Amino acid sequence: MDELRRFRLALVAWAAGGAEASAAAAVARELAGGVRTIVLVEGSSDQVALEALATRYGRDLGAEGVAVVPLGGATSIGRFLDVCGPLGLGLPLAGLCDIGEERHFRRHLERVGLGSGLAHAELETLGFHVCVADLEDELIRAVGAEGVRQVIEAQGETRPFRTFQGQPAQRERPVEHQLRRFMGTHSGRKALYAQALVAHLHLERVPRPLERLLTHV
Repeated sequence: MDELRRFRLALVAWAAGGAEASAAAAVARELAGGVRTIVLVEGSSDQVALEALATRYGRDLGAEGVAVVPLGGATSIGRFLDVCGPLGLGLPLAGLCDIGEERHFRRHLERVGLGSGLAHAELETLGFHVCVADLEDELIRAVGAEGVRQVIEAQGETRPFRTFQGQPAQRERPVEHQLRRFMGTHSGRKALYAQALVAHLHLERVPRPLERLLTHV
């Protein structure tokens, strides 16, 4: 296991608290010297998308000391800021969240002393960027509905998607909404399509939150 992966796992265990937190904190502190920046993202699909996009730009975030850490849900941001922020490891931070979860990020960033009265622009200055409405929505708009259908076909999932479209709750909804909902219907599907859509994406159409975040780190 490489050191950056060990660092991420230790950080997650430390933030979770419990009996293993002290040992995990010791490991995280030991390995923190090899970390330049911690990027806090809501879930694994965000991590996959960010790392895949960096690769398309010719970057290796791990080699650069950039640790992309999934929170396991936006409401965990407070615990991670406690261990990563000024009162914890004190490392430079950045992040990515959905617009519906922006309030959680803003409140806890202010709580740990990384700003006050943070508006959207101030969040971006700190390195925290917001997806509208979420990562899948950003990628679907960037790739376009027809491009996403091509990606679904390449994944061998055209038939399941058409079946999904035929469900009574989906029939009258715009195709972009259907595509977004389809990606969340099975465990692991969001991460699968995050990587596939980034691979299909024209680099001149990279969603702003992803582009700005990678520029920041």
